[in-house]
Amino acid sequence: MLKAKSLAVILSLFMAISASARREPNYPAPAPLADDSQFGAKIQRTMTLLATSTPERRNPVKILFYGQSITKQQWSEQVADYIREKFPYADLTIENRAIGGFASQLLVRTAECDLYPFYPDLLIFHVYGDHRRYEDIIRLTRERTTAEIAIYNDHSGAGQDNTPDFNDDDWTAFMDKHIRKVAKKYDCELIDIHEPWKQYLRSNHLKAQNLLEDGIHLNDHGNFLLARFVERCLLYKPQFPPDPCKMVTTYEVGKDVSFVNGKLTLEFNGNRIDAVSSCTYSDCPSADVFIDGKRPSQFPPAYAFTRPSTVLDIWPAIIHISSQKPLIIERWTAKVHDAEDYAARFNFDVTGSKTGYDGSGSSDKKFVSNSGRIVIEPNDWHLNRTCTFRKKQLPENFETKWRIVGMFTDRYILPKVEDPSREYAATLIQGISNSKHTLELKTTTGQAVPIKAIRVYRPPFNRQ
Repeated sequence: MLKAKSLAVILSLFMAISASARREPNYPAPAPLADDSQFGAKIQRTMTLLATSTPERRNPVKILFYGQSITKQQWSEQVADYIREKFPYADLTIENRAIGGFASQLLVRTAECDLYPFYPDLLIFHVYGDHRRYEDIIRLTRERTTAEIAIYNDHSGAGQDNTPDFNDDDWTAFMDKHIRKVAKKYDCELIDIHEPWKQYLRSNHLKAQNLLEDGIHLNDHGNFLLARFVERCLLYKPQFPPDPCKMVTTYEVGKDVSFVNGKLTLEFNGNRIDAVSSCTYSDCPSADVFIDGKRPSQFPPAYAFTRPSTVLDIWPAIIHISSQKPLIIERWTAKVHDAEDYAARFNFDVTGSKTGYDGSGSSDKKFVSNSGRIVIEPNDWHLNRTCTFRKKQLPENFETKWRIVGMFTDRYILPKVEDPSREYAATLIQGISNSKHTLELKTTTGQAVPIKAIRVYRPPFNRQ
Protein backbone atom coordinates (compact mmCIF):
# COMPACT_ATOMS: atom_id res chain seq x y z
CA MET A 1 0.00 0.00 0.00
CA LEU A 2 2.83 2.39 0.88
CA LYS A 3 4.52 1.71 -2.44
CA ALA A 4 1.28 2.39 -4.31
CA LYS A 5 0.76 5.71 -2.50
CA SER A 6 4.36 6.72 -3.11
CA LEU A 7 3.93 5.89 -6.76
CA ALA A 8 0.76 7.97 -6.87
CA VAL A 9 2.59 11.00 -5.47
CA ILE A 10 5.39 10.59 -8.00
CA LEU A 11 2.92 10.18 -10.86
CA SER A 12 0.90 13.22 -9.81
CA LEU A 13 4.04 15.34 -9.56
CA PHE A 14 5.28 14.12 -12.92
CA MET A 15 1.95 14.83 -14.60
CA ALA A 16 1.80 18.31 -13.08
CA ILE A 17 5.29 19.09 -14.38
CA SER A 18 4.42 17.57 -17.75
CA ALA A 19 1.19 19.56 -18.02
CA SER A 20 2.92 22.83 -17.10
CA ALA A 21 5.67 22.15 -19.63
CA ARG A 22 3.16 21.48 -22.37
CA ARG A 23 2.31 24.86 -23.89
CA GLU A 24 -0.84 25.05 -25.93
CA PRO A 25 -0.08 26.74 -29.26
CA ASN A 26 -1.73 30.05 -29.96
CA TYR A 27 -4.39 28.66 -32.30
CA PRO A 28 -8.12 29.23 -31.94
CA ALA A 29 -9.85 26.27 -30.30
CA PRO A 30 -12.56 24.49 -32.28
CA ALA A 31 -16.07 25.52 -31.36
CA PRO A 32 -17.97 22.98 -29.25
CA LEU A 33 -20.69 21.10 -31.05
CA ALA A 34 -24.30 21.67 -30.15
CA ASP A 35 -24.73 17.99 -29.28
CA ASP A 36 -21.92 15.80 -27.97
CA SER A 37 -24.21 13.43 -26.07
CA GLN A 38 -23.13 10.41 -28.12
CA PHE A 39 -19.41 11.13 -28.04
CA GLY A 40 -17.53 8.14 -26.66
CA ALA A 41 -20.54 5.82 -26.63
CA LYS A 42 -18.76 3.07 -28.59
CA ILE A 43 -15.50 3.06 -26.61
CA GLN A 44 -16.73 2.89 -23.03
CA ARG A 45 -14.92 -0.29 -22.06
CA THR A 46 -11.60 1.46 -22.71
CA MET A 47 -12.75 4.71 -21.17
CA THR A 48 -14.02 2.91 -18.06
CA LEU A 49 -10.67 1.17 -17.61
CA LEU A 50 -8.94 4.54 -17.93
CA ALA A 51 -11.26 6.51 -15.70
CA THR A 52 -11.56 3.96 -12.89
CA SER A 53 -7.80 3.47 -12.50
CA THR A 54 -6.55 4.50 -9.07
CA PRO A 55 -3.18 4.61 -7.31
CA GLU A 56 -4.07 1.28 -5.71
CA ARG A 57 -5.44 -0.32 -8.88
CA ARG A 58 -3.85 0.67 -12.16
CA ASN A 59 -5.90 -0.92 -14.93
CA PRO A 60 -3.84 -2.05 -17.95
CA VAL A 61 -4.94 -0.37 -21.21
CA LYS A 62 -3.44 -0.92 -24.67
CA ILE A 63 -4.04 1.71 -27.35
CA LEU A 64 -2.91 1.46 -30.97
CA PHE A 65 -2.78 4.20 -33.61
CA TYR A 66 -2.81 2.61 -37.07
CA GLY A 67 -2.98 3.96 -40.58
CA GLN A 68 -0.56 5.74 -42.87
CA SER A 69 1.33 9.06 -42.87
CA ILE A 70 -1.49 11.21 -41.45
CA THR A 71 -1.83 8.88 -38.47
CA LYS A 72 1.95 8.93 -38.05
CA GLN A 73 1.98 12.70 -37.62
CA GLN A 74 2.56 14.65 -34.43
CA TRP A 75 -1.14 14.98 -33.50
CA SER A 76 -1.12 11.35 -32.35
CA GLU A 77 1.66 12.16 -29.85
CA GLN A 78 -0.47 15.03 -28.55
CA VAL A 79 -3.40 12.65 -28.06
CA ALA A 80 -1.17 10.10 -26.33
CA ASP A 81 0.12 12.82 -23.98
CA TYR A 82 -3.46 13.93 -23.32
CA ILE A 83 -4.45 10.39 -22.32
CA ARG A 84 -1.42 10.07 -20.03
CA GLU A 85 -2.16 13.39 -18.34
CA LYS A 86 -5.91 12.90 -17.99
CA PHE A 87 -5.63 9.32 -16.71
CA PRO A 88 -2.32 9.28 -14.80
CA TYR A 89 -3.00 6.08 -12.90
CA ALA A 90 -3.83 3.84 -15.86
CA ASP A 91 -1.12 1.34 -16.75
CA LEU A 92 -0.79 2.44 -20.36
CA THR A 93 0.74 0.83 -23.42
CA ILE A 94 0.37 3.23 -26.36
CA GLU A 95 1.92 2.45 -29.74
CA ASN A 96 1.78 4.03 -33.17
CA ARG A 97 2.44 1.45 -35.90
CA ALA A 98 1.23 3.55 -38.83
CA ILE A 99 3.22 3.26 -42.06
CA GLY A 100 3.52 6.33 -44.28
CA GLY A 101 2.59 5.75 -47.91
CA PHE A 102 0.66 2.56 -47.18
CA ALA A 103 -2.88 2.82 -48.51
CA SER A 104 -5.49 0.31 -47.35
CA GLN A 105 -4.59 -2.24 -50.03
CA LEU A 106 -1.08 -2.45 -48.50
CA LEU A 107 -2.04 -1.91 -44.87
CA VAL A 108 -4.44 -4.84 -44.98
CA ARG A 109 -1.34 -7.02 -45.48
CA THR A 110 0.83 -5.50 -42.73
CA ALA A 111 -2.09 -5.57 -40.27
CA GLU A 112 -1.51 -9.32 -40.01
CA CYS A 113 1.67 -8.68 -38.03
CA ASP A 114 1.01 -5.17 -36.68
CA LEU A 115 -2.59 -5.10 -35.53
CA TYR A 116 -4.28 -8.40 -34.70
CA PRO A 117 -1.44 -9.96 -32.65
CA PHE A 118 -1.11 -6.69 -30.66
CA TYR A 119 -4.77 -7.10 -29.63
CA PRO A 120 -5.37 -3.52 -28.37
CA ASP A 121 -8.18 -2.36 -26.13
CA LEU A 122 -8.66 0.66 -28.40
CA LEU A 123 -7.75 1.12 -32.06
CA ILE A 124 -7.63 4.69 -33.42
CA PHE A 125 -7.67 4.31 -37.20
CA HIS A 126 -7.58 6.17 -40.51
CA VAL A 127 -6.34 5.23 -43.95
CA TYR A 128 -6.82 6.26 -47.57
CA GLY A 129 -7.08 3.84 -50.47
CA ASP A 130 -9.39 1.06 -51.63
CA HIS A 131 -12.65 1.29 -49.69
CA ARG A 132 -13.06 -2.49 -49.79
CA ARG A 133 -9.68 -3.09 -48.14
CA TYR A 134 -10.52 -0.35 -45.62
CA GLU A 135 -13.58 -2.32 -44.59
CA ASP A 136 -11.58 -5.57 -44.56
CA ILE A 137 -9.25 -4.15 -41.90
CA ILE A 138 -12.18 -3.11 -39.70
CA ARG A 139 -13.97 -6.42 -40.23
CA LEU A 140 -10.88 -8.47 -39.41
CA THR A 141 -10.27 -6.40 -36.29
CA ARG A 142 -13.81 -7.24 -35.16
CA GLU A 143 -13.34 -10.92 -36.01
CA ARG A 144 -9.93 -11.39 -34.41
CA THR A 145 -9.79 -9.00 -31.45
CA THR A 146 -12.02 -7.39 -28.84
CA ALA A 147 -10.61 -3.94 -29.64
CA GLU A 148 -12.96 -1.01 -29.53
CA ILE A 149 -12.50 0.96 -32.74
CA ALA A 150 -12.47 4.72 -33.22
CA ILE A 151 -12.26 5.77 -36.87
CA TYR A 152 -11.89 9.33 -38.09
CA ASN A 153 -12.77 10.52 -41.56
CA ASP A 154 -10.83 12.76 -43.94
CA HIS A 155 -9.88 16.37 -43.30
CA SER A 156 -10.17 19.03 -46.00
CA GLY A 157 -7.37 18.96 -48.53
CA ALA A 158 -5.66 21.90 -50.20
CA GLY A 159 -7.56 21.34 -53.43
CA GLN A 160 -10.72 22.79 -51.89
CA ASP A 161 -11.43 26.50 -52.17
CA ASN A 162 -12.57 28.77 -49.38
CA THR A 163 -16.16 28.84 -50.57
CA PRO A 164 -19.25 28.63 -48.37
CA ASP A 165 -19.96 24.99 -49.22
CA PHE A 166 -16.38 23.61 -49.54
CA ASN A 167 -17.49 21.12 -52.17
CA ASP A 168 -15.79 17.72 -51.93
CA ASP A 169 -14.55 15.88 -54.97
CA ASP A 170 -16.45 12.72 -55.86
CA TRP A 171 -14.04 10.32 -54.14
CA THR A 172 -13.90 12.32 -50.89
CA ALA A 173 -17.68 12.47 -50.78
CA PHE A 174 -17.91 8.73 -51.51
CA MET A 175 -15.40 7.83 -48.78
CA ASP A 176 -17.15 10.04 -46.24
CA LYS A 177 -20.37 8.11 -46.82
CA HIS A 178 -18.52 4.78 -46.84
CA ILE A 179 -16.69 5.45 -43.56
CA ARG A 180 -19.96 6.38 -41.89
CA LYS A 181 -21.51 3.17 -43.20
CA VAL A 182 -18.58 1.09 -41.93
CA ALA A 183 -18.74 2.77 -38.52
CA LYS A 184 -22.41 1.87 -38.20
CA LYS A 185 -22.03 -1.66 -39.56
CA TYR A 186 -19.15 -2.57 -37.22
CA ASP A 187 -20.28 -0.51 -34.22
CA CYS A 188 -17.29 1.84 -34.29
CA GLU A 189 -16.87 5.23 -32.68
CA LEU A 190 -16.98 7.73 -35.56
CA ILE A 191 -14.83 10.76 -34.88
CA ASP A 192 -16.26 13.15 -37.43
CA ILE A 193 -13.58 15.63 -38.37
CA HIS A 194 -14.70 16.16 -41.97
CA GLU A 195 -17.51 18.67 -41.47
CA PRO A 196 -16.09 20.25 -38.26
CA TRP A 197 -12.82 20.85 -40.13
CA LYS A 198 -14.64 22.79 -42.83
CA GLN A 199 -16.57 24.73 -40.21
CA TYR A 200 -13.32 25.61 -38.42
CA LEU A 201 -11.90 26.97 -41.66
CA ARG A 202 -15.01 29.05 -42.29
CA SER A 203 -15.24 30.38 -38.75
CA ASN A 204 -11.60 31.43 -38.66
CA HIS A 205 -11.46 32.72 -42.27
CA LEU A 206 -8.83 30.18 -43.26
CA LYS A 207 -8.12 28.26 -46.41
CA ALA A 208 -7.43 24.52 -46.32
CA GLN A 209 -3.75 25.17 -47.10
CA ASN A 210 -3.38 27.16 -43.87
CA LEU A 211 -3.54 23.87 -41.92
CA LEU A 212 -1.34 21.85 -44.28
CA GLU A 213 2.36 21.57 -45.05
CA ASP A 214 1.63 20.31 -48.56
CA GLY A 215 -1.53 19.24 -50.34
CA ILE A 216 -2.54 16.73 -47.67
CA HIS A 217 -0.17 16.46 -44.66
CA LEU A 218 -0.80 18.54 -41.57
CA ASN A 219 1.30 21.45 -40.37
CA ASP A 220 1.48 22.44 -36.69
CA HIS A 221 -1.93 24.10 -36.84
CA GLY A 222 -3.48 21.08 -38.53
CA ASN A 223 -1.93 18.72 -35.97
CA PHE A 224 -3.34 20.87 -33.19
CA LEU A 225 -6.82 20.75 -34.68
CA LEU A 226 -6.90 17.01 -35.36
CA ALA A 227 -5.65 16.27 -31.85
CA ARG A 228 -8.42 18.40 -30.31
CA PHE A 229 -11.09 16.68 -32.45
CA VAL A 230 -9.92 13.23 -31.35
CA GLU A 231 -9.46 14.17 -27.70
CA ARG A 232 -12.97 15.52 -27.32
CA CYS A 233 -14.39 12.09 -28.15
CA LEU A 234 -12.31 10.30 -25.50
CA LEU A 235 -14.92 10.72 -22.78
CA TYR A 236 -15.90 8.54 -19.85
CA LYS A 237 -19.69 8.30 -19.76
CA PRO A 238 -20.93 5.84 -17.15
CA GLN A 239 -24.49 6.17 -18.48
CA PHE A 240 -23.40 3.98 -21.41
CA PRO A 241 -22.73 0.25 -20.86
CA PRO A 242 -18.96 -0.39 -20.80
CA ASP A 243 -19.13 -3.65 -22.76
CA PRO A 244 -22.57 -4.13 -24.33
CA CYS A 245 -21.42 -7.01 -26.54
CA LYS A 246 -19.84 -8.80 -23.54
CA MET A 247 -16.56 -9.14 -25.38
CA VAL A 248 -14.49 -9.51 -22.20
CA THR A 249 -15.58 -11.66 -19.26
CA THR A 250 -13.67 -12.00 -16.00
CA TYR A 251 -14.14 -15.13 -13.87
CA GLU A 252 -13.14 -14.73 -10.24
CA VAL A 253 -11.17 -17.73 -8.99
CA GLY A 254 -12.71 -19.08 -5.82
CA LYS A 255 -16.11 -17.74 -6.75
CA ASP A 256 -16.88 -18.39 -10.42
CA VAL A 257 -14.29 -21.13 -10.92
CA SER A 258 -12.01 -23.02 -8.53
CA PHE A 259 -9.10 -25.40 -8.22
CA VAL A 260 -10.14 -28.88 -7.12
CA ASN A 261 -7.28 -31.20 -6.17
CA GLY A 262 -4.84 -29.01 -8.06
CA LYS A 263 -6.95 -28.72 -11.22
CA LEU A 264 -8.99 -25.81 -12.57
CA THR A 265 -11.39 -26.36 -15.48
CA LEU A 266 -13.27 -23.65 -17.35
CA GLU A 267 -15.35 -23.92 -20.49
CA PHE A 268 -15.19 -20.64 -22.37
CA ASN A 269 -16.20 -19.06 -25.65
CA GLY A 270 -13.59 -16.84 -27.28
CA ASN A 271 -10.19 -16.67 -28.97
CA ARG A 272 -8.01 -15.51 -26.06
CA ILE A 273 -7.76 -16.31 -22.36
CA ASP A 274 -5.57 -14.72 -19.67
CA ALA A 275 -4.70 -15.61 -16.08
CA VAL A 276 -4.41 -12.77 -13.56
CA SER A 277 -2.03 -13.40 -10.67
CA SER A 278 -2.98 -12.80 -7.04
CA CYS A 279 0.42 -13.79 -5.69
CA THR A 280 2.70 -11.15 -4.14
CA TYR A 281 5.62 -13.49 -3.52
CA SER A 282 7.73 -15.59 -5.87
CA ASP A 283 7.60 -19.05 -4.25
CA CYS A 284 4.29 -20.16 -5.77
CA PRO A 285 3.34 -23.38 -7.54
CA SER A 286 3.12 -23.33 -11.33
CA ALA A 287 0.55 -25.07 -13.55
CA ASP A 288 0.53 -26.91 -16.86
CA VAL A 289 -1.86 -25.34 -19.37
CA PHE A 290 -4.18 -27.29 -21.66
CA ILE A 291 -6.70 -26.02 -24.19
CA ASP A 292 -9.14 -28.66 -25.46
CA GLY A 293 -6.77 -31.30 -24.08
CA LYS A 294 -3.73 -29.99 -25.98
CA ARG A 295 -0.81 -27.76 -25.14
CA PRO A 296 -1.31 -24.16 -26.36
CA SER A 297 1.87 -24.47 -28.45
CA GLN A 298 0.11 -27.14 -30.54
CA PHE A 299 -2.32 -24.58 -32.01
CA PRO A 300 -0.88 -23.11 -35.27
CA PRO A 301 -2.94 -19.86 -35.05
CA ALA A 302 -1.28 -19.07 -31.71
CA TYR A 303 1.92 -18.07 -33.54
CA ALA A 304 2.49 -14.72 -35.24
CA PHE A 305 5.01 -13.09 -37.57
CA THR A 306 6.62 -9.80 -36.58
CA ARG A 307 7.00 -7.01 -39.13
CA PRO A 308 10.08 -7.62 -41.31
CA SER A 309 12.88 -5.06 -41.05
CA THR A 310 12.98 -2.15 -43.46
CA VAL A 311 14.79 -1.43 -46.67
CA LEU A 312 16.55 1.96 -46.91
CA ASP A 313 15.06 2.83 -43.49
CA ILE A 314 11.62 3.52 -44.90
CA TRP A 315 9.27 0.56 -45.58
CA PRO A 316 9.17 -3.10 -44.57
CA ALA A 317 11.09 -5.20 -47.08
CA ILE A 318 8.21 -7.71 -47.07
CA ILE A 319 4.66 -6.65 -46.23
CA HIS A 320 3.18 -10.08 -45.54
CA ILE A 321 4.50 -13.56 -44.78
CA SER A 322 2.40 -16.67 -44.23
CA SER A 323 3.02 -20.40 -43.73
CA GLN A 324 1.74 -23.75 -44.92
CA LYS A 325 3.09 -25.81 -42.02
CA PRO A 326 3.07 -25.35 -38.22
CA LEU A 327 5.51 -22.74 -36.94
CA ILE A 328 8.07 -22.73 -34.15
CA ILE A 329 9.44 -19.75 -32.23
CA GLU A 330 12.56 -18.59 -34.04
CA ARG A 331 14.28 -15.79 -35.95
CA TRP A 332 14.33 -15.65 -39.76
CA THR A 333 16.55 -13.95 -42.33
CA ALA A 334 16.13 -13.46 -46.07
CA LYS A 335 19.38 -12.58 -47.84
CA VAL A 336 19.00 -10.90 -51.24
CA HIS A 337 21.45 -11.31 -54.11
CA ASP A 338 21.61 -10.80 -57.89
CA ALA A 339 19.39 -7.71 -57.65
CA GLU A 340 18.66 -5.97 -60.94
CA ASP A 341 18.15 -2.21 -61.37
CA TYR A 342 16.25 -0.76 -58.36
CA ALA A 343 15.54 -4.35 -57.24
CA ALA A 344 13.12 -4.86 -60.13
CA ARG A 345 14.02 -8.54 -59.85
CA PHE A 346 16.28 -10.44 -57.44
CA ASN A 347 16.99 -13.81 -55.86
CA PHE A 348 17.08 -14.62 -52.17
CA ASP A 349 17.90 -17.29 -49.59
CA VAL A 350 15.84 -17.89 -46.46
CA THR A 351 17.26 -19.22 -43.17
CA GLY A 352 15.67 -19.87 -39.78
CA SER A 353 17.60 -19.80 -36.50
CA LYS A 354 16.30 -23.29 -35.66
CA THR A 355 15.14 -24.55 -39.05
CA GLY A 356 18.40 -23.65 -40.77
CA TYR A 357 18.70 -23.00 -44.51
CA ASP A 358 15.16 -23.35 -45.85
CA GLY A 359 15.35 -22.67 -49.55
CA SER A 360 16.00 -20.09 -52.25
CA GLY A 361 13.65 -18.19 -54.50
CA SER A 362 13.20 -15.34 -56.95
CA SER A 363 11.11 -12.23 -56.48
CA ASP A 364 8.85 -12.92 -59.46
CA LYS A 365 7.59 -16.29 -58.20
CA LYS A 366 5.67 -17.48 -55.16
CA PHE A 367 8.11 -18.82 -52.58
CA VAL A 368 7.35 -21.78 -50.32
CA SER A 369 10.28 -22.74 -48.10
CA ASN A 370 11.45 -26.33 -47.81
CA SER A 371 9.84 -26.69 -44.38
CA GLY A 372 6.64 -24.96 -45.49
CA ARG A 373 7.06 -22.47 -42.63
CA ILE A 374 7.67 -19.48 -44.89
CA VAL A 375 5.46 -18.44 -47.80
CA ILE A 376 6.06 -15.15 -49.66
CA GLU A 377 3.92 -13.95 -52.55
CA PRO A 378 5.72 -11.94 -55.30
CA ASN A 379 3.62 -8.81 -54.69
CA ASP A 380 4.51 -8.84 -50.98
CA TRP A 381 8.14 -7.91 -51.63
CA HIS A 382 8.50 -4.14 -51.22
CA LEU A 383 12.05 -3.57 -52.41
CA ASN A 384 11.41 -2.21 -55.90
CA ARG A 385 8.89 0.41 -54.79
CA THR A 386 11.21 1.56 -52.01
CA CYS A 387 14.33 1.79 -54.17
CA THR A 388 12.39 3.59 -56.91
CA PHE A 389 10.92 6.03 -54.40
CA ARG A 390 14.33 6.72 -52.82
CA LYS A 391 16.07 6.71 -56.21
CA LYS A 392 18.69 4.45 -54.66
CA GLN A 393 19.93 1.01 -55.55
CA LEU A 394 19.44 -1.84 -53.12
CA PRO A 395 22.40 -2.04 -50.73
CA GLU A 396 24.83 -4.84 -51.50
CA ASN A 397 24.31 -7.98 -49.38
CA PHE A 398 20.93 -6.68 -48.25
CA GLU A 399 18.99 -8.83 -45.81
CA THR A 400 15.71 -8.48 -43.96
CA LYS A 401 14.85 -10.12 -40.65
CA TRP A 402 11.69 -11.10 -38.79
CA ARG A 403 10.64 -13.39 -35.95
CA ILE A 404 8.00 -15.96 -35.14
CA VAL A 405 6.52 -15.28 -31.72
CA GLY A 406 4.23 -17.40 -29.61
CA MET A 407 0.99 -15.98 -28.24
CA PHE A 408 0.64 -18.67 -25.60
CA THR A 409 1.97 -20.16 -22.37
CA ASP A 410 2.37 -23.92 -22.02
CA ARG A 411 3.27 -23.64 -18.36
CA TYR A 412 1.88 -20.86 -16.23
CA ILE A 413 4.54 -19.53 -13.87
CA LEU A 414 3.43 -16.70 -11.65
CA PRO A 415 5.29 -13.47 -12.36
CA LYS A 416 7.31 -11.62 -9.77
CA VAL A 417 5.08 -8.85 -8.45
CA GLU A 418 7.14 -5.68 -8.11
CA ASP A 419 4.27 -3.21 -7.99
CA PRO A 420 1.08 -4.40 -6.22
CA SER A 421 -0.95 -1.61 -7.83
CA ARG A 422 -0.45 -3.17 -11.27
CA GLU A 423 -2.26 -6.15 -12.72
CA TYR A 424 -0.02 -9.07 -13.67
CA ALA A 425 -1.82 -10.99 -16.42
CA ALA A 426 -0.38 -13.74 -18.60
CA THR A 427 -1.93 -14.73 -21.91
CA LEU A 428 -2.47 -18.49 -21.84
CA ILE A 429 -3.45 -18.55 -25.51
CA GLN A 430 -4.48 -16.06 -28.20
CA GLY A 431 -5.50 -16.35 -31.83
CA ILE A 432 -7.41 -19.64 -31.72
CA SER A 433 -10.87 -19.99 -33.25
CA ASN A 434 -13.50 -17.72 -31.74
CA SER A 435 -15.58 -20.62 -30.45
CA LYS A 436 -16.12 -22.93 -27.49
CA HIS A 437 -13.02 -24.28 -25.77
CA THR A 438 -12.03 -25.86 -22.47
CA LEU A 439 -9.19 -24.57 -20.31
CA GLU A 440 -7.45 -26.83 -17.85
CA LEU A 441 -4.76 -25.75 -15.39
CA LYS A 442 -3.07 -28.64 -13.62
CA THR A 443 -0.46 -28.66 -10.87
CA THR A 444 1.75 -31.61 -10.01
CA THR A 445 1.50 -30.90 -6.26
CA GLY A 446 -2.28 -30.90 -6.03
CA GLN A 447 -2.17 -27.34 -4.71
CA ALA A 448 -4.16 -24.39 -6.01
CA VAL A 449 -2.22 -21.80 -7.97
CA PRO A 450 -2.70 -18.28 -6.58
CA ILE A 451 -4.61 -16.88 -9.54
CA LYS A 452 -7.06 -14.07 -8.87
CA ALA A 453 -9.05 -14.29 -12.09
CA ILE A 454 -9.38 -15.86 -15.51
CA ARG A 455 -10.24 -13.38 -18.27
CA VAL A 456 -11.85 -14.48 -21.54
CA TYR A 457 -11.87 -12.41 -24.74
CA ARG A 458 -14.58 -13.06 -27.32
CA PRO A 459 -14.53 -10.97 -30.53
CA PRO A 460 -18.04 -9.81 -31.51
CA PHE A 461 -17.84 -11.21 -35.06
CA ASN A 462 -16.94 -14.70 -36.19
CA ARG A 463 -14.52 -15.10 -39.08
CA GLN A 464 -16.05 -15.50 -42.50
